[in-house]
Amino acid sequence: MRITVLAGGVGAARFLRGLRAAVPDADVTVIGNTGDDFTPFGLPVCPDLDTVMYTLGGGISEEQGWGRAGESHAVLGELAAYGAGPAWFGLGDLDIATHILRARLLAEGLPLSAVTKRLCERWQPGVTLLPMSDDPVRTHVTVQLDTGEQELHFQEWWVRLHAAVPARKIEAVGAAQARPAPGVLEALADADFVLFPPSNPVVSIGVILAVPGIAKAVAAQTVVGVSPIIGGAPVRGMADACLAAIGVQTSAAAVAAHYGPGLLDGWLVDEQDKEAVDAPELAGIEVRSRPLYMTDVAASAEIASAAVDLALELRR
Repeated sequence: MRITVLAGGVGAARFLRGLRAAVPDADVTVIGNTGDDFTPFGLPVCPDLDTVMYTLGGGISEEQGWGRAGESHAVLGELAAYGAGPAWFGLGDLDIATHILRARLLAEGLPLSAVTKRLCERWQPGVTLLPMSDDPVRTHVTVQLDTGEQELHFQEWWVRLHAAVPARKIEAVGAAQARPAPGVLEALADADFVLFPPSNPVVSIGVILAVPGIAKAVAAQTVVGVSPIIGGAPVRGMADACLAAIGVQTSAAAVAAHYGPGLLDGWLVDEQDKEAVDAPELAGIEVRSRPLYMTDVAASAEIASAAVDLALELRR
């Protein structure tokens, strides 16, 4: 069985851990969002790719859901002593080693896809992890501050401002000019089906779909998604702030309607949102309800298994 998954960070990584447990013999390719990437202290950081890699490789901080387990912050303390910023973005010492190696390999001329493969040689995540593109795509957020309207990198809005300042616009800068990374379109075309984990529909899956060619390739497949919204609120993070920026309500039904039946064939919602099963705006999408909280690996595996079962049922 060949499965391709479009992935953001923490939610996707935990879903993928469950998927790997549910169908251990499946050939899984993960297309990771790179719109969150940025370069604090001159180091290329790929938060979503790294979160998937560390989680599946056994190195993630389980308490945070991101960053390395057993982390220390001596380097960050030294940078602060020099007055070097950004002070609002924390990098641990173990994590910095990943970014230093990534910087070196990129400087040697390797594309991000090749660098990601090299990093995964250590972590052995059990999936093929691909960036959505080797070309730079950066998610920018336009906000109104006291100093006037300003365009910020997504990380500054998300981490420094905690998305508390309403976004007027969210844009994947560079996406229109980007090309899918090597292997991305092939993984979509060759898959038995495609899964959307409970990732942010705007700044994770939405940014991946903004790269030309990816949405068309996804739409040609059987696609099943897992709602990141339970009971009218994000399971984690601040997806509600992102949805508000594009005029979409924070509900399981509204997110599925945002994707639409042209893209989505099946949709899993939590039992709290079972009214979505018969929502008229979701005509053309097969909606099923079940518990969706990923409380541990076993619960994640049950959710992943339900997504796989629905995809096989709906497979074209």
